[in-house]
Amino acid sequence: MAFRESSPVEERIALFQAYESGAFTVADLCRRHNISRETFYVWNRRRDAGDERWFEDKSRVPGYCPHATPVEAVAAIVAVRQRFPRFGPKKIRARLALDRPDLVWPAASTIGDILKREGLIVPRSRRRRAFRQGHIVAGADEPNGEWAIDFKGWFRTRDGERIDPLTVSDTASRYLLAARITPPTHDGVRAAMERVFGEVGLPDAIRSDNGAPFGSIGGGGLSRLSVWFLKLGIEPRYIPPSSPQDNGRHERMHRTMKAETARPPADTWMQQQVRFNIFRREYNEERPHEALGQTTPASHWRPPRRGLPHRIEEPWYDADHEVRRVRPDGTIKWRGGHVFIGEALAREPVGLTENERGGHVVRFCGRDLGLIDASGRFHRFAPPRWRLRSAAEPVTKEED
Repeated sequence: MAFRESSPVEERIALFQAYESGAFTVADLCRRHNISRETFYVWNRRRDAGDERWFEDKSRVPGYCPHATPVEAVAAIVAVRQRFPRFGPKKIRARLALDRPDLVWPAASTIGDILKREGLIVPRSRRRRAFRQGHIVAGADEPNGEWAIDFKGWFRTRDGERIDPLTVSDTASRYLLAARITPPTHDGVRAAMERVFGEVGLPDAIRSDNGAPFGSIGGGGLSRLSVWFLKLGIEPRYIPPSSPQDNGRHERMHRTMKAETARPPADTWMQQQVRFNIFRREYNEERPHEALGQTTPASHWRPPRRGLPHRIEEPWYDADHEVRRVRPDGTIKWRGGHVFIGEALAREPVGLTENERGGHVVRFCGRDLGLIDASGRFHRFAPPRWRLRSAAEPVTKEED
């Protein structure tokens, strides 16, 4: 036998039947039905007044609003929008004021509300903000504990060709590992880094800003490039947004490189690359660095212990993780449906482990990407932010 759940109307009628029996106090009934005493007395007054539909919810829409926009004004607003489909509320108001300066037109915000009500504005879906994971204060005390990577601002050579210099330096020793003209794309940067890794070796971590191709707005802030770094055993370290001071050593090198190689620029990109090569050798081997006690970066740097592997193994997850492979569209199969994780992880295996609240944390190579809640919705995690120093720590003077 199936039991039918009682409706809110039936519950309210039963409440007053119990009240009239005299067996319960008002406080007892309000606690049992999870309502306030004020709500109880509102229903009771309506019931005593003879309202036959006292148990139904009343509309809260006011019967009359003296500030409502006149029908004629609404029609004029709609007509302007239909005539100029790309006009927003401010331009529509300005257009109406030009056509009929003798009338007082509603504010732009009111016009916007009217357009939404009339179905003439389609609201944009907003991306949910990623959950923050806090800041970590860390740099590197030993060579190759961390590298910094970035593009120095682009410029043009005298023949009009655009130049995008990719630079890589060692955080501890300030050793400049690369200064190479590179397309600012995933393929361009990956090819350049494959060359650096093949010639030199692998660092433990790479510090960068959050922009493409280094980072993204996806789960964990990962891009295709940082996914590759993680598979190589390199930890991507993202600085806080709009905080170039947390990559300050690298930025300071950029200022010196710009002054010595790009003012003025070379005639062609090949000549410009020669300038970068000469600067890199002089910066590493001949230029004393104040933060290094007026010694050269080359005297402190040494090659990494790890080299570029011939084969990259897939990530391994503990036994308490459920493993799913990300589909080409960035989704995984989960509990009979599909959950979008991120296109940067296409064809990669991710691990999911249950947390104490019933959701599942999604991980890749030890990096937490986000949380799938009990309803199957994915909540992105922002990456932890890596600062060079705490707010209370003094800023050390760099080489001028």
